[in-house]
Amino acid sequence: MTDHVEALAEFACRRDLQAFDAAAVTRVKWVLLDSLVAMAHGVQVPEMQALLRITLATAPPGPCWVVGTGRQTNAADAALLNGTSGTWLELNEGCLIAKGHPGIQVVPVALALAQELDVGGEALLRAILMGYEISSRVGRGAKLRMAVHPHGTYGAIGSAVAVAVLKGFGPAQMLEAIRIASTLGLATSRRTLLEGATVRNVYTGHSGSMGLLAARLVEAGFSGESTGIESAFGQVLGEEFDLKSLTAGLGEEWLINQGYFKLHPTGRYVHAAIEALLDALAQVPGGRLDVAAIEHVAVRTFKLGSMLNGQVIATSFAARFSIPFALATRLVQGDTSLAAFSEAAVGNPVTQALARRIDVHEEPAFTARYPHEQATEVVIRTGDGRTWTGRCDIMKGEAGNPYQDAEVERKFLHLGSQAWGAEVAETLRDRVLRLEQFTAIGQLAAGLAL
Repeated sequence: MTDHVEALAEFACRRDLQAFDAAAVTRVKWVLLDSLVAMAHGVQVPEMQALLRITLATAPPGPCWVVGTGRQTNAADAALLNGTSGTWLELNEGCLIAKGHPGIQVVPVALALAQELDVGGEALLRAILMGYEISSRVGRGAKLRMAVHPHGTYGAIGSAVAVAVLKGFGPAQMLEAIRIASTLGLATSRRTLLEGATVRNVYTGHSGSMGLLAARLVEAGFSGESTGIESAFGQVLGEEFDLKSLTAGLGEEWLINQGYFKLHPTGRYVHAAIEALLDALAQVPGGRLDVAAIEHVAVRTFKLGSMLNGQVIATSFAARFSIPFALATRLVQGDTSLAAFSEAAVGNPVTQALARRIDVHEEPAFTARYPHEQATEVVIRTGDGRTWTGRCDIMKGEAGNPYQDAEVERKFLHLGSQAWGAEVAETLRDRVLRLEQFTAIGQLAAGLAL
């Protein structure tokens, strides 16, 4: 085990960005941009606005963006606030192979500390990329218990790596940071998202906090468990751990390249059902059905998707983890925009009634194909006896069925223009895409009150 973790620590200390995979470096920039718009919109929900007021009332000042507010604070509070807001609306990038969302657990703390230290853009790119890669490898190797939510677990390791990169840790310190962070994760519960419990959103913010703490403990001389990853992810949070996956293809296979971007603001497993619904609607003249004529919708999907089967939804957050609601609101609203999952949309009695006519069940054959395929079938039956069937085998956004670059850029500019105005969104895009040219992050931030 130690040999594998030592190899990760040495790898994380590589400093020549030019030697990294070019596609991975480009991908990091889009993960950063995608995370920023997710934060900017997530911070607008009432709970985040309240947390913002409470936190900033006593927080020490600093140069770090609280994204979406035009305000700044210290790195620790910025990492917590941005990490929490960034996952709220389910707009953020993720990686099925890593079994979660490495980016939103690494980007907030890396950006905040980079602003506080005013390091160069190349250092920020390396920090995000290394934090993402190493935490993803931990996530890939862990067979987490079904009851465990992956947010707030391996994210602490990714955040610690990012912080250590920005602080210039050598291999010995990096190794200790990984060991310490491996047992600083939360005992997270998957039930939080099934119940719509919003404490789930702080799990990602917690990862950033633990990354900062891990680095501070290293600097103070603390030590971590030598087999911390194996213990935490193979015994406590997980049922077993594949040690070889930590270093398999290291430096050649970049897991960030196998991640996904989202265009639907829902939990990832909902996307397969949405794509199957869209496939069915493509066969309908005009692409729309009379909602009143829909008698029943049957969804067959893989196990993790089948768990998102709630038919009675009370809040906007819970709506993002309900296949019945997501399909119902798409059929009623005609799209899957943020507005389609707003509190007003949740309160629509037509949508609520339709959701109760949508049943979701696991198909074992589909579960056997997961995660490499996310097979889902949707069958719509109307009152006149007609049926419309749609399928999804690989969700849009996955490496095997990626969105086009223009689609990801369009998402950023659309949401960014809503958050900051078109001119600021375009400026931010242009600066991030040439981030390595900035010798100090203050140059990136100049004139941008995000």
